[in-house]
Amino acid sequence: MADSSFDIVSKVDRQEVDNALNQAAKEISQRYDFRGVGASIAWSGEQIEIRANAEERANAVLDIFQTKLIKRGISLKALETGEPQASGKEFRLFSTIKEGISTDDAKKVAKLIRDEGPKGVKAQVQGDELRVTSKSRDALQEVQRLVREKDFDFAVQFVNYR
Repeated sequence: MADSSFDIVSKVDRQEVDNALNQAAKEISQRYDFRGVGASIAWSGEQIEIRANAEERANAVLDIFQTKLIKRGISLKALETGEPQASGKEFRLFSTIKEGISTDDAKKVAKLIRDEGPKGVKAQVQGDELRVTSKSRDALQEVQRLVREKDFDFAVQFVNYR
């Protein structure tokens, strides 16, 4: 019998992020507490740019955006946000969406699987993902449980389960 396997990845559905951004922009344009403060949220290349006339307002817009991401099933671990920066009379806040598992993070996960995982499970780094193989499907499910319980600083998903 062939080995069973799955991949551990860190990917984000761009369309869902775009939908969350549009929902947040719509809510900001309609809420009375954001009227006349120049609050906005939009894509700026590959980054998300938040603008407001006060640091607290910029953080409030970010909070709305994070709420929309959670409702759409996107982990906040994929969102990397800087500090609000003063730019003239307004504050700007830039956020990026992290995708892919870095080599160092993949090595951490592989070490966890080797040290604490069931016997006979192999993990190998393949680009920005991690392939886990075993003869036993139960062992693979045990690895998934182990990785879910460990709180990494990046979002993880399990794909290509065969």
